[in-house]
Amino acid sequence: MLIPPQVTLVPNFILFRTLGILKYAPQMALWLPAFWGGAFGTFLLRQFFLTIPRDFSEAARVDGASLWQIFWRVYLPLAKPALAALAVFTFLWSWNDLLHPLIFLPADLDQTTLTVGLSLFQTQYAGKWTVMMAGALVSIAPVIVVFFFAQKQFIEGVAMSGVKK
Repeated sequence: MLIPPQVTLVPNFILFRTLGILKYAPQMALWLPAFWGGAFGTFLLRQFFLTIPRDFSEAARVDGASLWQIFWRVYLPLAKPALAALAVFTFLWSWNDLLHPLIFLPADLDQTTLTVGLSLFQTQYAGKWTVMMAGALVSIAPVIVVFFFAQKQFIEGVAMSGVKK
């Protein structure tokens, strides 16, 4: 978590270029690293799974469940709030990223992201604040929608954290 994403930009670029991802599917270079996890996701889920009592897995083991069944039927349903939080954070960081799309995507405006388009929009319409704020409102609408869909999971996570086990 101490290494900023800007430091890993060059090694990722070399890796994606060597694999041919930048040539055939440059958009994949933006969403593929999000599925690799990352230090924050690993730390967040590790801390969450440490809060789940071992009694749950021991009870499932007594009932005859395998390790995969314990994970799938006990731990994963309990982890929905943490997974929802991680999904919202990952989406937010990916959506607001400006540097990676500037490096990985071609200069074609039809294939770029909304944040790059907004930065170019800012240079084109420098004095027209109403037009720029309308573009900013359009850019934050998906983030608000994702938050409202995940809000139920956040509330469940807060409510479950106060329950004695």
